[in-house]
Amino acid sequence: MDPQEKKVALRAITYGLYVMTAADGDAFAGGGVNWLTQVSFEPPLVAAGVKVDSGLDALIEKTGKFAVNVLADDQLDIAKAFFRSTAVEGDRINGHKFERGVATDAPILDEVPYWFECRVTDTVARGDHTVFVAEVVGAGVRDASKVPLNLRTTGMNYGG
Repeated sequence: MDPQEKKVALRAITYGLYVMTAADGDAFAGGGVNWLTQVSFEPPLVAAGVKVDSGLDALIEKTGKFAVNVLADDQLDIAKAFFRSTAVEGDRINGHKFERGVATDAPILDEVPYWFECRVTDTVARGDHTVFVAEVVGAGVRDASKVPLNLRTTGMNYGG
C-alpha cells in the first residue's frame, strides 16, 4: 500500500468537529474530536474515537459518561479552545460558559446549537485511540437553523 495514497484516501472520509466533555465531581476534561458517528437507531448509539493519552479518555474510562457539544459552522474558535489542556474557572471551561448535563454531569457549552449526553456501553481499546460505543441518554437543541461545523471546511485534517 502506498502510504501517501492511504493518507489521502482516509482523509476523504467526511467528519464534523465537536467538543466532547466529561466530569467526575470537580474533575473535568474536554477535547476537540472528529471521529464520531451514529451507529444505531434503537437504541440510539454513537461511536467516538478519543486519543488514548488524553485526560478526556481517562475520565470517560473512569465514569463511563460523556457529552458531545455540536458546534455550528461559525464556531471553529470554540473547537480550537479545546485543542489544549482543560482549564476550569467557575462556570467556564477553556473560557466557555457551561452547565452540567442532567444525565452525565458533563459540561454542556452554553453557546452550542446542539448537544447530547451518552453512557458508554462498549469500549474498544486498540491503536492510539479508544473507541467508545455509547447510548444517547439526553439531548438538546438550542438553534436548529445552525449548520454543524464540518472539519473539511476548516482547512484542517485529522486522519490518514
